[in-house]
Amino acid sequence: MIADFDFERVIADRSYDAEDFLKKIAEKEAEAVIPPRKNRKEQREYDRHLYKERHLIECFFNKIKHYRRLFSRFEKLDQRLLGFLSFAGALIWLR
Repeated sequence: MIADFDFERVIADRSYDAEDFLKKIAEKEAEAVIPPRKNRKEQREYDRHLYKERHLIECFFNKIKHYRRLFSRFEKLDQRLLGFLSFAGALIWLR
């Protein structure tokens, strides 16, 4: 899933707290901003302030779901979908 990307950090929820996934992130020399599961024997630290930014992304996804054209993916070409996503993002930002 992350093999072809370059990144500085990975922000994800608790479901991605697996040793194999964390090792792959460490191999890419990136920071894992993933809260540990509650049943983990050794709780590890993560940047709570950066993790709060994930909430902003989740809220944006919830807002663009109100645009049926984006949610249903009527556009067949990626360029047109990205154009309408930019338009919807501008409308959300202007509110």
